[in-house]
Amino acid sequence: MTIYIVDIEAVDTRYTKQWKEHLPKQLMKSTNKDVVTISGGETPQATTPGAFLNFGGTNVYKSKQLEQIGEMFCAGKIKNGDYFLYTDAWNPTVIQLRYMAELLGVNIRIGGLWHAGSYDQHDFLGRIIGQKPWVRHAEQSMFACFNDNFFATQFHIEMFTRVFKNYTDNSTIKKVGWPMEYLESDLLSYKNMEKKNIILFPHRIAPEKQLDIFLDLKQELPKYEFIVCQEKQLSKNEYHNLLGEAKLVFSANLQETLGISWYEGVLVDTLPLVPDRLSYTEMAVEDFKYPSNLTRNFTTYKANKQQLIDKIVDMMENYKDYKRLLHKQKFRLSSTFFSGEALYKELRNE
Repeated sequence: MTIYIVDIEAVDTRYTKQWKEHLPKQLMKSTNKDVVTISGGETPQATTPGAFLNFGGTNVYKSKQLEQIGEMFCAGKIKNGDYFLYTDAWNPTVIQLRYMAELLGVNIRIGGLWHAGSYDQHDFLGRIIGQKPWVRHAEQSMFACFNDNFFATQFHIEMFTRVFKNYTDNSTIKKVGWPMEYLESDLLSYKNMEKKNIILFPHRIAPEKQLDIFLDLKQELPKYEFIVCQEKQLSKNEYHNLLGEAKLVFSANLQETLGISWYEGVLVDTLPLVPDRLSYTEMAVEDFKYPSNLTRNFTTYKANKQQLIDKIVDMMENYKDYKRLLHKQKFRLSSTFFSGEALYKELRNE
C-alpha cells in the first residue's frame, strides 16, 4: 500500500507551507507505509483578496496534479489498496481520480480533509457562489467520491450535513483532528517572550471576520496596541514573533470551522478571546469565550460593546491570572483538534 498525498498549494504565510514539509514525515512514521506527495509545482503566493488562495493559480496547480495522477495510472503505478489523501477535499480532480480508478478496475481508497465550502454562507465561496446550483452539485459529487470525508469539528459536520441532508452518506463522515503535532515544537522558541500590551487580529481581511469591530475597539482602548497582522505583510517568522509578544488574540468571526491562529497563540501563552459560536463553542474553555450576541453584527456590538471592553481590559490587566488557565485550553486543543492520531488510525484502517 502506498499513500499518495494530493496536497494543497503551499502559501508561505499559511499553515499549508508547514503541511508540505511535515505531513509526509508524520504519515510515514505513524502508518509505516510508503508516502508519495503529488504536488502541482510552484505556488502563486499572491492570494485573491479576502481569500485563502489564488483562484486562478489553484486551478493551474490542480491541473498539474491531475496530469501526474493520469500518467501514473497509464504507467500501471497505482495498485489495489493504495490510498489517496487530499489535504483539501475541495478539489475537483477527485472526480477524475474516481473515474480513472473505477473504469480501469483499480481498487483504491480516497480521503479528503474538508476545510470550508459554498455550504457555509459566511465563507468566501458561500458569499460569492453559494446559491449557484452548479457549485452545490460539484460539492455533492466530490463528497461522494471520497471513501472518507474528514472534518475537524462537530460544528463543521453538522453544518455540512444540514445543507446536504438529502445527499450525504453519513457513514463516510469521520471526525478527526488535523495532523499538526509539529506546531508545539515549531513554536517553542516563541514561548516565554516578554509580553507587551498587544492585541492581535490574525485573520484574513474579509467581511466574515468583522474587522470593523476590532478597529472600533482600537479607538475605545488607546492604551493597548491593536495590530491587524495581514496589513503588516509579515513573514511567518515575523508573525510568530509578534504572536509571542502579544497578550491577546481577538476574534469576532462569523465563519470558522477550526481556527489555527488562536491555537498557535495558546502555544506561545497568548490569551484567546473568541465568541461562543461556530467551532469555538466546542473548542474553547469558558474563560476564553464571550457571549455570541456581543458581536453577531456591528449593530449588536455597538449596543453591547462595554461588556466586551470590560472583558478585554480584565484579561489584559490580569494576564498572569488568565495565563494559568491556558494549560487546560492547550490540552483540549492539542489532544483533540490538532492531533492527527485519529486520522492515522483511519489510514491504517484500524
